[in-house]
Amino acid sequence: MDDPGLDIGARLRQVREAAGLSQRQLARRAGITNSTVSLIEANRTNPSVGALKRVLDAVPVGLAEFFAGVPAVGDGPFFRAAELVEIGKGPVSYRQVGGAGQARAIQILHECYQPGSDSGRVPLRHEGEEGGVVIAGQLEVTVDGTRAVLGAGDAYYFDSSRPHSFRALGEVPTVVVSACSPPSF
Repeated sequence: MDDPGLDIGARLRQVREAAGLSQRQLARRAGITNSTVSLIEANRTNPSVGALKRVLDAVPVGLAEFFAGVPAVGDGPFFRAAELVEIGKGPVSYRQVGGAGQARAIQILHECYQPGSDSGRVPLRHEGEEGGVVIAGQLEVTVDGTRAVLGAGDAYYFDSSRPHSFRALGEVPTVVVSACSPPSF
């Protein structure tokens, strides 16, 4: 979450206040401490994408909507690499096909995990289904406590309501193209 063009703390405060929630209420809903919400809003801690997603799920607001302040792109049907919308830059980059906040039945992401990066300590859970294909590097995928190490050409597909997490292995970036339906990331 190192995008210098977006103030994560101010944006979270804006989303929280628009939902009519106090910091304490948001923290309770997200299952975190009030001080964690305060630290994020003050930009004194930098949440992982997974941690930010859990906080936003408590509002509820999707990551794409949260980062919707990015420039809009056309309706397609084709998108150049530079037109993919970054919805969570940091050690893991999530670049979405199509504009943030656009109504779509499926969300397609180009993901790039820096060596050793992961989706966060707490497993992700959300409604829908997701799948992906590893393009380069090695990705450890854990679903319901079952782990697999996937390499280039390998794929995954599962019910997203099952707890899941991702971690890049090796010394080179891991690249994945994934899809989620309905869009929830």
